Amino acid sequence: MNTQPLSPDELLSTTRSVRKRLDLQRPVPIELVRECLRIAVQAPTGSNRQDWHWIVVTDAAARAKIGEYYRRSFERYYRSSPAPEHLYPDDAARAGVQRRVAASAVYLAERMGEVPVLVIAGIKLGSDQLPAGNQAGLWGSLLPAVWSYMLAARVRGLGTAWTSLHLAYEREVAELLGIPADVHQGALIPTAYYTGDTFRPAARVPLDEVIHLDRW
Repeated sequence: MNTQPLSPDELLSTTRSVRKRLDLQRPVPIELVRECLRIAVQAPTGSNRQDWHWIVVTDAAARAKIGEYYRRSFERYYRSSPAPEHLYPDDAARAGVQRRVAASAVYLAERMGEVPVLVIAGIKLGSDQLPAGNQAGLWGSLLPAVWSYMLAARVRGLGTAWTSLHLAYEREVAELLGIPADVHQGALIPTAYYTGDTFRPAARVPLDEVIHLDRW
């Protein structure tokens, strides 16, 4: 196992969504993905149920089909919402960042099916119905593990991006991959080696603008 010598703070602050810098030509060994998932399943889960399931998709035809579903969903999303590059028009610095984000999102949407490995994270329920109301308890038993997977990938030279737009076609993807009806998908994580190594902390809203002590 070869990992990069990153401090915990470096790892947490430089694990970025990788889109344009995914190497679409270099195969990813399945054992490397398994290493990342072994780390992922150490994450906390409600009542220690460990009801997560991980579908690792390497088949070219299946990846292409999932990529097509993702592209369709992305196009619909992009048309129906204010595009990222149109946000914060009065803040030149932030507008520039948004333009780069938008360009990279478009790039990935056009190439999702070419990414060497697609990892779908799902969680098994007792029935085929999602709980009503606030679902934080459900997804809180899956999403920390997804983030752990992305962190583990980062130190092993793999780039990832957290995506969920394929969920507009969750049923179709489930049928394609034979996912049971009581397993609900939560994230689609494209996984590939990344090119370059200049990841750094991102510009963020100052903490004092979003922190509230004792009350709002």
